[in-house]
Amino acid sequence: MAVKLRLKRIGAKKQPIYRVVAADSRYPRDGRFIEEIGFYNPLTDPATIEIDGEKAKKWIATGAQPTETVKSILKKSGVIE
Repeated sequence: MAVKLRLKRIGAKKQPIYRVVAADSRYPRDGRFIEEIGFYNPLTDPATIEIDGEKAKKWIATGAQPTETVKSILKKSGVIE
């Protein structure tokens, strides 16, 4: 099972809010996931980022691969360098 840290879109039309989740790479973007790690709201100024750093580090240590967007969000929140 290949686990990815990726964004799950929630929110209304033209009002995106994203949850950062650990999910099996075979499932769809907004489908089943293993664990929620945090959320990201790009509409606020500056963008709101709430990440549980310990959960994110645990998943990365066990081999989960973050997507490019999640990797940049984790860098902004100070979870990874």
